[in-house]
Amino acid sequence: MIHIHVEPGKAALGKAAAELGAQAIRAAIASRNEANIVVATGASQFEMLSELVAKEDIDWSRVTAFHLDEYIGMPDTHPASFRRYLRERFATRVPKLAAMHYIDGDAADLNAELDRLNKLIAARPIDVAFAGIGENAHLAFNDPPADFEAKEPYRVVDLDERCRAQQLGEGWFGSLAEVPMQAISMSVQQIMASSLVVLSVPDRRKAEAVRNTVENPVSPEVPASILRRHAACHLFIDTESAALLRQIPSAVAE
Repeated sequence: MIHIHVEPGKAALGKAAAELGAQAIRAAIASRNEANIVVATGASQFEMLSELVAKEDIDWSRVTAFHLDEYIGMPDTHPASFRRYLRERFATRVPKLAAMHYIDGDAADLNAELDRLNKLIAARPIDVAFAGIGENAHLAFNDPPADFEAKEPYRVVDLDERCRAQQLGEGWFGSLAEVPMQAISMSVQQIMASSLVVLSVPDRRKAEAVRNTVENPVSPEVPASILRRHAACHLFIDTESAALLRQIPSAVAE
């Protein structure tokens, strides 16, 4: 079930999403003395991450973080690298973090990198997955039609043109030709295995994806719609991204 929270703007959205995620992190540490999280990137996560790293009552030394997705063949020095994004906006701002497991998208042996990541995450059930929804309703880099059945935690995926155009539109690249054609992404099944999913989805350009996720049938053509089958997914939207909803329910399931 997707629980829907409508906030007046990006700042309020980021604050509310970060607080819900922080509550789950604190609870996991209190019960098991550790927490495992997934951290997403992109423009939709700016405000949420800023609020999350400011939480002084989280013992980050007991938190292990996993990277959601990364372009294949891109060095971590590139302005669009998600490793660079996470270092600058998350990891270096919580220096006591127990571990940050990055995806090495330009690894010489991608199969070995996938094996490394899959073994790491298999040992650490995820308490909170922070994520967003793409303009094409993708979940991580699982573009439509998404594979809802793939069992491996991380996998190589192809990026569709609308996804690549979004990356260009957000200012990460100088031209569409520069946007990679493939990425390593966390799978849909692995995201669904998270105890809590916190989605931050601001902006008018995401309104169509939000509507399709909430109002259309669950379908691989709308990857994020699968979260309506999740036990605890919370979608934080603002008035702009909520603009195309016929009505704003408090929750929606399949």
